[in-house]
Amino acid sequence: MSINYVSQQGYDDLNDKIAHLETVERKRITGQIADARDKGDLSENAEYDAAKEAQGLLEMKISKLKNMRASSRVIDPKDLDLSKVNIQTKVRLLNKKFNKEVIYYIVGESEANLREGKISVKSPIGEGLMGKKIGEIAEISVPAGVIQFEVLEVSLP
Repeated sequence: MSINYVSQQGYDDLNDKIAHLETVERKRITGQIADARDKGDLSENAEYDAAKEAQGLLEMKISKLKNMRASSRVIDPKDLDLSKVNIQTKVRLLNKKFNKEVIYYIVGESEANLREGKISVKSPIGEGLMGKKIGEIAEISVPAGVIQFEVLEVSLP
């Protein structure tokens, strides 16, 4: 099992999601199963079968999230070395091809969200930036070719 590095917020969000699934969603599906059971013969009851399948999927999702939580390690921002790109850092970059600045937050896989500019440390860009210092150029292979990013700034989010 690999370690899943997360921020405190990411860890808290994971706990909240597990609690919601265990309390709200589990109760909802249990109600659906009871309603379907009340309708009689279970051998040909599609509602019952669907509810039981949903229950199985929910339990699998809860188990997966609990395993993720068990392998999670919260990173304390004050322990980070801001002289180079690291997990849980905000990175201001210059895309050399388009001469355009971009900002990414390097996060663990479970917190990645491209719309919010949060990229996984395991993504091609995340991996290519790790350990780079201010002023260094990272050449990163992506499906569209090779992108060159100059590291302009590393800071805390």
